[in-house]
Amino acid sequence: MKIVPHVSLVTVIEVVAIMVGAFSGFVEARRKRMDIVGVIIVAFIAAFGGGTLRDILLDKRPLFWVEHQEYTILLFVLALTVAPFMKHLRHIVSERLIVVADAVGLGLFAVAGVSQAQAAGMPVFIAAMMGVITGIFGGVLRDIVCNEVPMVFRDGKPYAICAFAGCWMYIVLQHVDIPNDFALWLSAATISMLRLLTWKFDMRIGRPS
Repeated sequence: MKIVPHVSLVTVIEVVAIMVGAFSGFVEARRKRMDIVGVIIVAFIAAFGGGTLRDILLDKRPLFWVEHQEYTILLFVLALTVAPFMKHLRHIVSERLIVVADAVGLGLFAVAGVSQAQAAGMPVFIAAMMGVITGIFGGVLRDIVCNEVPMVFRDGKPYAICAFAGCWMYIVLQHVDIPNDFALWLSAATISMLRLLTWKFDMRIGRPS
């Protein structure tokens, strides 16, 4: 009988998060009128940037996308599939869909990051910060490469705070012996919902005078 290898929930979450991150890269590359090389690079940075920084800070080798080459293959296939439709992307994709995808990606990346940090034996505060870094820095690096001030630093909305709160939720749920799979999904959903609520009600952080 053939044995099917076990796929962890964190791996599933990472794959979905990578697809969402790549999608945000495709949209931004279209806005900047980049060619296929630019599309792939921006999508790669958006999808892998946060997790790469997390792995570097945790001194984890190989990097997660090096260890799992299927992640990079998936991104290349997505990029080549989307490329013929790049001209029409602006008309197909609404702002609402972009915000929803961004919120989902934030939640998935953040819980994957905090889970990986806890597995590496990090203190709880550092684990929460690693979740935030994983959640936001793909977008930060994407915007920098596209010559934009990163959205997380300029729109005044509590983007990183949503991720930070959800990471702590995951840590607390683990400490009260909630099943890990349930804690991951619930925390990711909470982060995404918080992000969508801040967008819907236009909640903003006060800026220093």
